[in-house]
Amino acid sequence: MIAESFVEPRDKQRREIALMPPFTIASLLQVGLALGLLNVWLVRRGSPTAFRGGAAGSLEEEFAAYGLPQWAFFVVGALKVGIAVVLLLGLWTPSLVPPAAGGLVLLMLGAIAMHLKVGDPPVKSMPALAMLSMSASLLFLART
Repeated sequence: MIAESFVEPRDKQRREIALMPPFTIASLLQVGLALGLLNVWLVRRGSPTAFRGGAAGSLEEEFAAYGLPQWAFFVVGALKVGIAVVLLLGLWTPSLVPPAAGGLVLLMLGAIAMHLKVGDPPVKSMPALAMLSMSASLLFLART
């Protein structure tokens, strides 16, 4: 605290600004995608929703309904939680965003393919389609 009293106000302001990432459409997409992934995989993983594939009542049952092995549930979960963390870190390190957004595009294409595989009605694919659109938009914005 004493050391801060010797910092000129201009330097102090510069340091505070560096802690706050810029507020842009890309940063909104990053936060929205990250929070959505963390909500699905950490908070609502065991909860039934209208969007679960087949007749699944949980995320793990959904993977079983798609005919996927149990290990796929853990691999995809780790990838999605990891991508969420990287998207948040990308607020301060923008070079992390394109690979994370690209990885999420691929995962969402896979999710939509699984819904099609089991013959789900289109409404069940809507969250994956929204995440695909947002992650593709973020990928475009992060590369320009």
